[in-house]
Parts: sequence; C-alpha cells; structure tokens
Amino acid sequence: MTRHYNFCAGPAALPVAVLERAREELLDYQGRGLSVMEMSHRSDEFIAIAERAEADFRQLLGVPDNYKVLFLQGGASMQFAMLPMNLLGQGGSGNFIQTGIWGKKALNEAKHLGFDCHVVASSESNGHTAVPAQDELRVSADAAYLHYTSNETIGGLEFDYTPHTQRADGAQVPLVCDMSSNILSGPINVSEFGVIYAGAQKNIGPAGLTLVVVRDDLLGKAQANIPSLFDYQMLAEAGSMVNTPPTYAWYLAGLVFQWLKDDIGGLAAMDAINQRKADKLYAAIDASELYSNPIAKHNRSRMNVPFVLADSALDKTFLQQADAAGLLNLKGHRSVGGMRASLYNAVSESAVDALIAFMADFEKTRG
Repeated sequence: MTRHYNFCAGPAALPVAVLERAREELLDYQGRGLSVMEMSHRSDEFIAIAERAEADFRQLLGVPDNYKVLFLQGGASMQFAMLPMNLLGQGGSGNFIQTGIWGKKALNEAKHLGFDCHVVASSESNGHTAVPAQDELRVSADAAYLHYTSNETIGGLEFDYTPHTQRADGAQVPLVCDMSSNILSGPINVSEFGVIYAGAQKNIGPAGLTLVVVRDDLLGKAQANIPSLFDYQMLAEAGSMVNTPPTYAWYLAGLVFQWLKDDIGGLAAMDAINQRKADKLYAAIDASELYSNPIAKHNRSRMNVPFVLADSALDKTFLQQADAAGLLNLKGHRSVGGMRASLYNAVSESAVDALIAFMADFEKTRG
C-alpha cells in the first residue's frame, strides 16, 4: 500500500502513527475483546479513554481549571447557533469581526436566530486579504461577547494578534474564537478567551467531533427555551454525555493528543515545524513567476496556503499532474478557485518538500 501526500482542507490528514495504532486496536481494544466502536459510552473502558483525552488536551493547551472542555457533535457550524443561544440569553449583542466566509456564516446564523448583532470591523473592503487592526475594532456598548475566526480556512487569512475586547465603558467582553483550522498548531493563552471552539477534522481528529472550551462564568446564561443538547451548562454537568457522544472520533482525537505529546514533543515543537513548512512554501511561491498568493504577509495562514497560477488555463493540468504525482486535494475552494495546500499538523515536511519540487518542475515545463 502506498500512502500519498494529502493537502485536503478537511477532513484532513491524520498522523500515520495514529492510524496504525487505531488499526492495531480496531478489533480488540487492549485485550477487552471488542472495538472501541462497540463500547458503551458509559463503560469503564470508554470513560477512561474520554478522561485521558481531556486530560491530554488540557495539558497540551494549558487549559485552566476554571474552564470546561466539551466533546460535542454537530461540527463548528453548530456552534454558530449554540454560542448566541448560550451567551445572549440575558441580553446584549453578539459582536463579530468579519474576515471571511466562516466568520460571515457565524454572523448570519446569529442574525437568523433573531439575536442582536454588531460588526466591529471587516476585511471585506480589502477583499479579505488582511485582517482589521486592533485600533479599528469598535466594540458596541451592549456587547455580550466578541467573536472572530482566527484562521479563515478558505481564504488563507490568519490573525497575527489576539483581539482586545474592552468596551468604551472599560468593561472586558468575553472573547469567542472559532479555531477550527489552527487549534493545536502552536501554543495559545487560553485565559485570554471566554470560549474556544473547533471542528475536529483538521488538527484534532476525524470529522464528527467538535471541541468547545468554555469559561465557567459563562455557563448558565442561556436563553430559557434552549434545547437540552445545546445547553453548555447541561453538557458540562453531564461530562458531554447528555446523549451518546461520537465515541470513536473521541478515541481517535485522544490518540492525536498522545501523538502531539509523545511523538512531537508538545505544541512548542509543533509550532516550529509548522513555521518551517509554511515558510518553505511561501518562499517558493514568492520566488516564482507562475504562482502567487494574495494575502498580506503578516496575515498569511500557516495552515491553509491558497495560490493561483498566472495562467488559469493551466489549472486543470496542474491538478491532474499533481494527483498523478501523489499530491492530493490541491484544488482551491469552489468559491475562490485556484489552488490551496493545507499544511495541518499531520502534513509532514517531506510532503511540503515534494509539493515545492513539483511546483518548480511544473513551472519549468509549463510556465
């Protein structure tokens, strides 16, 4: 069997060591005589899996004790609805920094549900090629939280700072962040945030799981008629098991956390690897006459690298030849076109080197 290099934006590459471990335990988990997929989520065996996964995740990110970690279903898109339902139940408005498609979806879902919303700043005027500066943010007087997307997967736009959330009256507003495509790519200071959420299928594990990190003081603020499965407080009290959780995805996420700790050496080491990968690819793009990237250099995503060819008539040939060379899923999102290489944690430096070599050869022969 030959494994190719997978640059998919999600569901994304998983570490080979994790896949091999899962294969070994697929039929018989640690001598128990059944698969994790067949276990009761209430069993001692699965509770141990769940507790270790949470403990490892907390250690990796340095999650303080006054935060709950929830393992949920529904994808990050479900959080676009759950967040305002949980944080605006006592009034106020949701404030949003709008920097691309996913940030806009979060804003529109809150509006769709009838909540008051305020856009504090937008990158729409520059074509979403640079994030608004801190001094451009105008948090409303009634803000209950400030939401932003730290890395726009489709556009390849990443924040180079953590927004401050002070209102005109001096009050600090909880900061809410969709970190779906750059969580665990390097260290962060969790205490700067009120809520962090992330779909799993990029740096955490397979699709079907969503992690939510929520500060204790933000629990119990939900609207009165919120569905039980949407209530952060109820989910926290039940250990994310109000109903049957996505058990196998939870287990695989736990294996990814162990890989990050034991094989990589933690998030500082992962951060250095990710920086090297991104630097190599952007340097190759910048040195080329065929390829270009439109994003301001200080906001270039390390996880998602979009690029276009000077002659779009070559796009189809580029993708066909890349696929034949074992470089998979390089087609850009349908809304923007071009190419996109996603360099998530499980994408190796050798994969990036192979992509750069292919791009250089393609430019030499076709450009």
